[in-house]
Amino acid sequence: MPPDALLDQIVRTQRFTFGVPDKFTVTADGAVVLFLRSKAGDDPADCLWALDVDAGTERLLVDPIDLLGSRTQGIGAYALAEATGQIAFTLAGGLWTVHLEGGPAQQLPTERPVADPRPDPTGRRIAYVSAGVLRVVDVDGMGDRTIAAPDGPEVTYGVGELSDRGFWWAPDGIGLLVLRVDPAGVEQRYLADLAEPTQVPPTVRYAAAGKANAEVTLWMLGLGGSRTQVRWDRHAFEYVVAGGWDSHGPYAAVQSRNQRTVRFLGVEPSGRTTVLSEQRDDCWVQLIPQLPARTASGALVGHADLRGTRHLTVDGVAVTPAGVQVRSVLGIEDETVLFTASEEPIETHLWSYQPGKGARRLSTEPGLHSGVGRGGTLVRVARRLDLPGGRATVVRDGKAAGQITSLVERPALELHATSLVLGPSELRAVLFRPSWHRAGQRLPILLDPYGGGSYQRVTAELEWRSLVAQWFAERGFAVLVADGRGTPGRGPDWERAVYGDLFGPALEDQVTAVREAARLHPDLDLARVAIRGWSFSGALAMAAVLRHPEVFHAAVAGAGVTDQRFYNTHWRERFIGHPDEFPERYEAASLIRDAPKLSRPLLLMHGLADRNVFPLHTLRMSQALLAAGRDHEVLLLPGIGHRPIGTAVTRQLLRHQVRFLRRQLGVESRNNGHNTRNDMVSP
Repeated sequence: MPPDALLDQIVRTQRFTFGVPDKFTVTADGAVVLFLRSKAGDDPADCLWALDVDAGTERLLVDPIDLLGSRTQGIGAYALAEATGQIAFTLAGGLWTVHLEGGPAQQLPTERPVADPRPDPTGRRIAYVSAGVLRVVDVDGMGDRTIAAPDGPEVTYGVGELSDRGFWWAPDGIGLLVLRVDPAGVEQRYLADLAEPTQVPPTVRYAAAGKANAEVTLWMLGLGGSRTQVRWDRHAFEYVVAGGWDSHGPYAAVQSRNQRTVRFLGVEPSGRTTVLSEQRDDCWVQLIPQLPARTASGALVGHADLRGTRHLTVDGVAVTPAGVQVRSVLGIEDETVLFTASEEPIETHLWSYQPGKGARRLSTEPGLHSGVGRGGTLVRVARRLDLPGGRATVVRDGKAAGQITSLVERPALELHATSLVLGPSELRAVLFRPSWHRAGQRLPILLDPYGGGSYQRVTAELEWRSLVAQWFAERGFAVLVADGRGTPGRGPDWERAVYGDLFGPALEDQVTAVREAARLHPDLDLARVAIRGWSFSGALAMAAVLRHPEVFHAAVAGAGVTDQRFYNTHWRERFIGHPDEFPERYEAASLIRDAPKLSRPLLLMHGLADRNVFPLHTLRMSQALLAAGRDHEVLLLPGIGHRPIGTAVTRQLLRHQVRFLRRQLGVESRNNGHNTRNDMVSP
């Protein structure tokens, strides 16, 4: 393998996302499955496809090259109008339609750019958002009009804040439930381009911990111009975390600022709300995708954390077994709930619940499973270690009806990985070693965790981050990835072990992981241990060398939050509360305060166009280190945002990290491309 073949492939395939079928929709009768997929593993332009289930054949409905003459842009969002068979989709900022049975696609004369097109349930109109304005156009392209225009300088209608959607049609298609967001009270930040000092910096609103959030309200808007505000105690519940409109009426879920209470509200025509259910927790109420919701009969579907298990509930009654951790709800058809859950943390399985039949697991093989089901047809998606891009199997009335082909490229690198269970807490981990490694060859250890509350690294799927870990291993490291306390998949107690202490338990588990792995595998060299990470794991890497220099001898830290007061309200306050209420927690989590403790080599990295973790975190950390007289290195990435891997700087960024780690851990490079030291022998 050429030294950087994998890195070039990651860029070319956008982290192995091209060619993967995605965004499945099953028609109400189960006869057709719609999905997006590009034509090859290096093709960036998603096409719209239809699978005729009974025939088992795929049809290409829309190819962007036919409409635009190029393959640089693909189809974005799409939605089906069941009543008419028309599909609305976005392409190159415009709104287009095509019929489910095929035929030419038509571009509608609308405002641009178009986001989130949604046909109404009758199929007569399409609602969409353009630059914060909620608009509706007839399906034939006539009558494009504004339903809700911003009534303030930065007000938006129809754009979600914490939910993935910002508007929902009424079942009869004559009104909508709409989010209005006014960020006027939110602090402004200025994004200066240091390479272009003559340009005026653009401004963005950013709600940081302890500061004001945007004002979010809900409105019922009629197509004839009526406006009714939905009323609830917005002072006590300022977050709107879900919404919808079903046959029982509009509804919303709202959350308190401290995130310890979530209420599910039914909305009356007058705008008055009724509390349908309430959930409380001493730390925070976990938000589960597509919950709370209602079945066709009106039964309330939610979740409850009871005795260490996250259960699915129906009308407040737990309907899933102990030890089965509910992860997400995928859909509700009539009274049947399709959801995912985990028993073994590294696996996620597909489940269904039906009254009278209870909960049953639909998937059996190891992996990460999900799916979409409707009308007797189920699309079962399996992602496994031996399946690049995963596999989508279509099941009709319980019988296999074919597969939807994945065109993802096969990775240029094979994994050489060993699964581990480490320490008293049974940490799930995986150890990547060089393909050329032989027993007796000592290897420096490189920890490569995420470690935060939003993501697992150790799972039973083939994922691009694991391939990057193997790439580092091929350069002479034993790469150890471990999921500690705070990560998803092991239930509410495991997640909430980090409440009030952002780094303590997470760091303890990484220390345990490296020591236990070295105990089991004597070739691992505890005298040469480094850690690398980005975002939360970037902060974790900094904390590791600052607080445990006896274990960690070098760190590579990208885009880490160094002062928790400058990070997002909803995410940061979930774990350590409001800074006015818990100032000591913010002080304890401050990495800048620890800057004078640095005694190990540290490489800081940050994209200067990062709008999630602003560059101020790395720059202020460097400033504190300089003031304390502590040597360190800084790599700034002009024009790069929060996710640099997959961009043009991928190769340079990862190779720079390797050079830094080799230098700091005393790893030499030989001509054959393998990394060696005196006690290592290349094959």
